[in-house]
Amino acid sequence: MLIEIERTPNPATRKFLPGQTVMEAGGRDFATPEAAAASPLAEALFATGMVDGVYFGRDFISVSAAPTIEWDQLEPEVLTLLLDHFSLGAPLFKPGTAGEIHVASDATPIFEDDPADADIIDQIKDLIETRVQPAVANDGGNIVYKGYKNGRLFLEMQGACAGCPSSTVTLKRGIESLIKHYVPEVETVEAV
Repeated sequence: MLIEIERTPNPATRKFLPGQTVMEAGGRDFATPEAAAASPLAEALFATGMVDGVYFGRDFISVSAAPTIEWDQLEPEVLTLLLDHFSLGAPLFKPGTAGEIHVASDATPIFEDDPADADIIDQIKDLIETRVQPAVANDGGNIVYKGYKNGRLFLEMQGACAGCPSSTVTLKRGIESLIKHYVPEVETVEAV
């Protein structure tokens, strides 16, 4: 098995492509070791003590190095864990009953959307899904709608996008410009 490695705009994050589907639909962000407890793979990556974040995308895994950790020491560890996981066909998530598991939806807004803004919100969500998410997935990340109110759009950056030094530029010059062009009611885009 060959796992390709790509650099991302975030110097702390690498994108690993195992050559197969990782998530059938959507993505999953693990920002803490506690969140990673739902996945044997994410948990193993955090257990190295060198990982600060993990994101599962459709066909990739983004791994963020902890502060002070260099990729030359982390990359072999990550590759070994990924090769073992995918070679064995191990499950991505731990089995359990519905009573034992609670998975918060990434799409849960930070506040309730105003029904009067439904058309605007539909346009925003469509743009995010069709234009923004595919572009940021190429860089090992994801952008999730978190709310719209009074001309302000709130988005959550995940994977390689979270903590990326160029994320503010991407958010303001790229995403905000695109969305404001198609949805003039949006006045500003903010990360949460």
